[in-house]
Amino acid sequence: MRTTTAKLAVPPMKTSLLAALALLASTASLFAAEVLIDRPADFARCVAPDVTVKKLAGDLGFIEGPVWNKDGHFLVFSDIPNDEIKRWSASGGVTTFRKPSQNANGNTLDLAGRLLSCEHSGRRVARLEKDGSLQTVVDSFEGKKLNSPNDVVVQSNGWIWFTDPEYGLKNKPGSKEKADKQQAGNYVYRHDPKTGATTAVVRDFVQPNGLAFSPDEKKLYIADSGTPRHIRVFDVSSSGALSNGRVFCTIDQGGPDGIRVDRDGRVWSSAGDGVHVFAADGTRLGKILVPESPANLCFGGDDGKTLFITARKSLYSVPVKVTGAAR
Repeated sequence: MRTTTAKLAVPPMKTSLLAALALLASTASLFAAEVLIDRPADFARCVAPDVTVKKLAGDLGFIEGPVWNKDGHFLVFSDIPNDEIKRWSASGGVTTFRKPSQNANGNTLDLAGRLLSCEHSGRRVARLEKDGSLQTVVDSFEGKKLNSPNDVVVQSNGWIWFTDPEYGLKNKPGSKEKADKQQAGNYVYRHDPKTGATTAVVRDFVQPNGLAFSPDEKKLYIADSGTPRHIRVFDVSSSGALSNGRVFCTIDQGGPDGIRVDRDGRVWSSAGDGVHVFAADGTRLGKILVPESPANLCFGGDDGKTLFITARKSLYSVPVKVTGAAR
């Protein structure tokens, strides 16, 4: 639809006032972020102490799974209760990317640039092909339906790693038991798209959630947003086996959900009060406080130094000094 805007004559004495109002309106969603700094020198290497937070969109459902498409210069993220995947760009704002989405949650891109989505109600990891068709990547393990895939990451060899908590399953009426839960637990999986083999690599999480590789892919970080509310780290072998699992850090406000690793090995985690930044040894460097509790985050923007944050009903961005790890 084409929109035509009429031009109005403006008296000279009113010009400065209108310009000031226009400037105020354009910066209304941009405000100084409050930060809590534990290690000033280390935190300053990745986040400016006077960092600003910009609200890009609001009045959404519950948003999750941001991923930056560097070729298209846009962000994709999920609106779970509204059953759609949204798209944001600096020029176009927020538009619908895919609907219905089967209540998609986490998203990522595979090695060919195709969108992988964890569908809650679809109970699968789905792939959006270049022609717009959808393909099931994996929807079962040992002949039984998955719970409700939550977040996903792709290794440089093409293997797909994803978490499968039970958040997307509904409770049976009058019971805490989840309806039609077929898996014995809430597992973390590795899937080889070439062979079709799916392996449960960790079985002892309460509610496995976000996951991310270290820059060299020798470590895998996995958030547990259940009662532990911590992030664990595992050593990754060349065969894809995980070992030496240990607690990397604990979140002191809310719990960890989505996590990302930057190019220098720092871990960035969503939390109840904002985004927490940890050194590679698990020491917290500081927090970026956000007006709404973040669920997930990702690095993006044309220079890779914008942190996009999905926080309840709103989408935010924060300029940072580092880029994300390759995957």
